[in-house]
Amino acid sequence: MKDLTINRATASELPPVFAARHLIDGAWIDGGESFERVSPSHDVVVSRAPLGSAAEVDAAVSAARRSFDAGIWSRISAKDRAAVLLKVADLIEANVERIAVQETLESGKPITQARGEVGGAADLWRYAAALARTAHGDSHNSLGEDMLGVVVKEPIGVVSVITPWNFPFWILSQKLPFALAAGCTVVVKPSEMTPSSTVMLGELLIEAGLPAGVCNIVLGYGDPVGSRMTTHDAVDMVTFTGSTAVGKRITQAASGTLKKVALELGGKNPQVILPDADLQNAADAVTFGIYFNVGQCCNSSSRIIVHEDIAEDFVARVVALSRKVRFGDPLDASTQVGAIVTAEHASKIDGYVQAALAEGARLELGGAPLRVEGLGPQFYQPTVISGVTPDMAIAREEVFGPVLTVLTFRTLEEAIALTNDSDYGLSAGIWSNDIHSCLTFARRAQAGTVWTNTWMDGFPELAFGGVKQSGQGREIGRYGYEEFLEVKSVVMRIGRDSRAPWVAQGEA
Repeated sequence: MKDLTINRATASELPPVFAARHLIDGAWIDGGESFERVSPSHDVVVSRAPLGSAAEVDAAVSAARRSFDAGIWSRISAKDRAAVLLKVADLIEANVERIAVQETLESGKPITQARGEVGGAADLWRYAAALARTAHGDSHNSLGEDMLGVVVKEPIGVVSVITPWNFPFWILSQKLPFALAAGCTVVVKPSEMTPSSTVMLGELLIEAGLPAGVCNIVLGYGDPVGSRMTTHDAVDMVTFTGSTAVGKRITQAASGTLKKVALELGGKNPQVILPDADLQNAADAVTFGIYFNVGQCCNSSSRIIVHEDIAEDFVARVVALSRKVRFGDPLDASTQVGAIVTAEHASKIDGYVQAALAEGARLELGGAPLRVEGLGPQFYQPTVISGVTPDMAIAREEVFGPVLTVLTFRTLEEAIALTNDSDYGLSAGIWSNDIHSCLTFARRAQAGTVWTNTWMDGFPELAFGGVKQSGQGREIGRYGYEEFLEVKSVVMRIGRDSRAPWVAQGEA
């Protein structure tokens, strides 16, 4: 990898170890066994958090239940809820650097990316505040002169929010402000590997004036904390982002109480490249799509489906661009790609690569760990693998790393078939200057989001989520907001004595 650009920050002082705490009913709580997070890029302890138990979950759920039933948040005006959310947005923007540095240290993502995600999350909070004031139901004035029907929307209740390690602050902001905007109360569990930015957000919620008990935070492992959050009788809904395997277990666990479950899960997202596309622009988007967040992204474009006539040229373009991507120290502002989250996950990524090569795939670039002088061992080379067939594990399973697989096709029909030949259906993309090809693909691709001549552009107004084993339900946008609302019909009879008696009148 002699042509790979590797960055190492000049001597930088790391902040003190962050002491994370539970937030239950407005109080910060320490105690019990703790967990230390070692930075995947700098190999030093960067945070310490208590490991919660079922007892902390029960206390947090009870606090959320009490605050919801008391109406201190659920029954106040949408204007007042929106005002708090807008204050949170302002406070997020005022604390971007502090939150972003800590998230970079815990997750291994580049500091510029972390700044963009934390700062950009403020817009999600502002959009959720706007939605709070625009919620409405329906009225039915056509049921007869003695009847009036009204359909109202109410907060679903207590929501368990479980978030992953790859986008701790951003994904929390795709869920939490929309639940709060609807009037719900919540219990949040971040990944034990990246707890700090969630706790920092909890501090901002208190500063913004969110009443005690409305948002509670419990730190710890999926078992027992997450499992208790998904089975608790007083929880009305679970929203989870993470792996498909864990999502299935949550659905099974929640079925005992028939609580609502919203899931944003894995993806094996394709980009289809047609011969008439702007190939250099497409190659740049493919390079971005596979290395963004070290490929540890549910929306990673981990497989490309390229027309046979241009496959060799296009792969060469992607390889050339890949050599220029700046891997290295996440605290270096020029770094584009940082560290793998754990050594175990790095080994899993390499296992997929070696298995594909053993099956006959061709290595175009990378295919091994990356050593960055002075930093930890959890880096992996940008990797491009061609000669991949649809039956290979690397073409079907979520690698979750900086590994791009290349498949080829002859016709648009074949490209669509390859796109849909997957258990997943989170996102898909197509590159072509023919609008008819783009629209045909967009209508037939089995995916929750389809991009044409771009990749991973998103807006608070547009819903996000998947089909098939990529999840159920939607986040952000109006559809994401309405996930946290229940629909109630109110049927009203007008006028005294307008209802005919059912029991015969008169003497028995």
